[in-house]
Amino acid sequence: MADSAGQRAREQGSNADWTEPGLFTVAPGVHRIPLPLPSDALRAVNVYAIESGDDLVLVDAGWALAETGGLLDAALDRIGRNSAEITRCLVTHVHRDHYTMAVILRRRFGTRVALGIGDRPSLTAAGDAERENMAEHVLRMERAGAEPVIRALHAAYGNARPEREDVWELPDEWLKDQATIQLGGRELRAVATPGHTQGHTVFADLGSNMLFAGDHVLPHITPSVGFEAVVAELPLGDYLRSLRLVLDLPDMRLLPAHGPVTETTHARVHALLAHHEERLGASLGRIEAGAHTAYEAAQGLGWTRRGHPFSGLDPFNQMLAVLETGVHLDLLVAQGRLSRTSTDKLVSYELPGPAAR
Repeated sequence: MADSAGQRAREQGSNADWTEPGLFTVAPGVHRIPLPLPSDALRAVNVYAIESGDDLVLVDAGWALAETGGLLDAALDRIGRNSAEITRCLVTHVHRDHYTMAVILRRRFGTRVALGIGDRPSLTAAGDAERENMAEHVLRMERAGAEPVIRALHAAYGNARPEREDVWELPDEWLKDQATIQLGGRELRAVATPGHTQGHTVFADLGSNMLFAGDHVLPHITPSVGFEAVVAELPLGDYLRSLRLVLDLPDMRLLPAHGPVTETTHARVHALLAHHEERLGASLGRIEAGAHTAYEAAQGLGWTRRGHPFSGLDPFNQMLAVLETGVHLDLLVAQGRLSRTSTDKLVSYELPGPAAR
């Protein structure tokens, strides 16, 4: 078995490059395993292996790439375990980098897979090859007036598809909000946190003061909101409410899906709430300055922590930027700070009432 004190030291040391492959013990019986992402600036997703009694459980499972299984086993070998011993995968949400390797583990070893029930619409929306296809996102982009971005996406990616397309299956268990999960001598509480996806779920280990946060709370970046096959009416409103739900929990150690483990969750939640309030103001400012669509507004905003111009983003991130701007504008409409005109082809925004142009 790995030495806990030594592994904790490695975990602290790994914060400079959290994507470093291996196994890093963050608490007794809890190990962080970074697994790779293809062609993604994030580079890795954290999978957490929990040993509790006879149980070996994963929180999230990674992207079903050819190399993922071998890297997972190499990491588990450091604690004398292997993938065949994994009894259950608790998946925070249905995105490919969290869910699809869980399906592969089930096929190989009979591992049970659990997923938040709010992700059922997106998972059942289409056939196996369509779970994360671009059709819905392209439609939203068209209505946002972002035809140049659509053309750039087609030019950059064409008909390319991810490595595996046969990885979308229903889970064994749909998790409901506040479900209690018993793992040997450890208890987790499943807390529904819709926003990033409708079914996003975090797992609170109140006894050990740890929050397995998935993509809901990330230490260095702001997660996308509503990037899924079936989008909620106001995904940003859902996300902000879910952030405040986390503030109702004790301030636990943050175990994120992307980024290093940090000692406080609440500080980052407050920062995320402040960020979105600032973005709401900035998005409103773009409409006041003459923008009418989400695409026009996105072009005038800074992106990433460094405030990069929209023109400096690659086509995929331009798409995310337009969709993010759209959900901010929609929430401003719901707050009465903007008005919206919608047709089958275009959604436009303006100041409400006498101030409208």
